Amino acid sequence: MKKRLVKALIASAVMSSLMITTVFATPSVDELKNQKAATENEVNDLQTQLNKLMDKVNELENKLIKKGQDLTKAKKDLVVAEEKQKKQYEDMKLRIQYMYEEGDSSALERVAASGSIAEILNQMEYVQKVHTYDRNKLHEYEETVQEVEDLKTTLEKDKKKLENLQTEYEAQSQELSTTIESKSSEIENLDVMIQEAARAALEAQKERERQEREERERQAREQQQQQDQQNQQQQPDQDQNQQPDQQQPDNTDPGTQDEPSSGGDTSTPEPSYNAATGNAVVDRAYGWVGKASYVWGACSPGAFDCSGFVSYCLTGSYSRLGTTYTFLAWPQTSNPQPGDVCVNASHCGIYIGGGQMIHAATEGVGVVVGPVQGGMIYVRY
Repeated sequence: MKKRLVKALIASAVMSSLMITTVFATPSVDELKNQKAATENEVNDLQTQLNKLMDKVNELENKLIKKGQDLTKAKKDLVVAEEKQKKQYEDMKLRIQYMYEEGDSSALERVAASGSIAEILNQMEYVQKVHTYDRNKLHEYEETVQEVEDLKTTLEKDKKKLENLQTEYEAQSQELSTTIESKSSEIENLDVMIQEAARAALEAQKERERQEREERERQAREQQQQQDQQNQQQQPDQDQNQQPDQQQPDNTDPGTQDEPSSGGDTSTPEPSYNAATGNAVVDRAYGWVGKASYVWGACSPGAFDCSGFVSYCLTGSYSRLGTTYTFLAWPQTSNPQPGDVCVNASHCGIYIGGGQMIHAATEGVGVVVGPVQGGMIYVRY
């Protein structure tokens, strides 16, 4: 007796634990939908933050392009100013050599032969004016050179600050993109769980309906048997082999319907692509490999930044189509072809096939061939 009681208690405890485990391990469809909605709201908030950050990155890139152009101009102005200073210095050396090495006696003779104090003073005033003019011109050119040099230093500092800020923004963008990707995967998992939970709920509903149907059929059979027995007792002379018509159970489940089949392939075909255009773009890109340097804000023969290089390759002219942010808004393609643009939030290049691209990499590197960077998408001009 005790053994049976212990076994009964153990079985009851096991069943209770299974029931509790099932409840906690299988959330309802509504709970999963609420969790999915909350996650989607998080993704929307993160995407809004990412969009704002991308706007800042785009604005920052435009500033960097402008700083690069200003810096290039300042370097040219500095060269011109230094050349003027050098020429002025050489001119002054000749003048000093003439006036002081060869011209002292002539100057004294002119002063002695002047014939009057007024003429002497005029001659001395003229010499003094020449000296003053030379000193002023030298000082003027020294100031010009210093001013250009200071401007160059200031521009380089500003450019460095912007580059550091861009690096910070790119890191934040990468972090947000990673979080969004993780949340999107979570949403996909929740979709699968919702489908599984809905399927399980449907199966459970069908099982309940089957059990209810079987119970109704069982009750109908029992009622029919009772009715048969009563008929046999009331009509003993009736032929025992005669059986009353039995109502056939309706095995049709009105609540069960075939689920509609899934639709066919609704993906849109890839847009037509002009291979000749792609080859021309790639040819232009190859034309500057190892022959062009990286210069912020540049889109000129022998000098490009990344977006300036892509603009040239696509158009064949040294004019800028936009920034990397501009390219990110172009139509994406899942079947990239040579001549398409590969781009992320901080860099871009020309796709040449085989997972490779040609791009204006960075300062000191210039235009090179390299693998497509992680996180890049493919867009078509």
